[in-house]
Amino acid sequence: MEMHMKKLLVIGLTVFVASAISALAGDAKATFESNCAKCHGTDGKGQTKMGQKLGAKDYTDPKVQEAMKDDAAFKAIKEGLKDADGKSLMKPAEDLSDDDIKALVAYMRTFKK
Repeated sequence: MEMHMKKLLVIGLTVFVASAISALAGDAKATFESNCAKCHGTDGKGQTKMGQKLGAKDYTDPKVQEAMKDDAAFKAIKEGLKDADGKSLMKPAEDLSDDDIKALVAYMRTFKK
C-alpha cells in the first residue's frame, strides 16, 4: 500500500512539473509574440519590416543559434541593445522578471531548425 502511494505521489509530481514547464513555454511564446515579434517575427526569422530595417537576426539559422550565447541574449533582453552610435536598436524589457527572460531565451532556442 505504501509503495502504491509513493508511486502515485511521484506520478502526480511529474505531471505537475511537466504542466508547469509547459505553462512556462506557453507564457514565453505569448511574451515573445507580444514583445518581440514586431521585429523578429512570430517565426523568429526577423523578416518583418522593422526587423529588416534594424537587422534582426534569423533565429531559425543554426549558425545564428550557435553564435548566440544564453547569457548575452539574456543581457540584451534585460538591458536592450544599442548600435555603435548609441542609438537604441531594442528597448530593455523592464516589465519582465529574470525568470521570464530565461524562459524567453529558451523559447528563442526552439526556432532552430
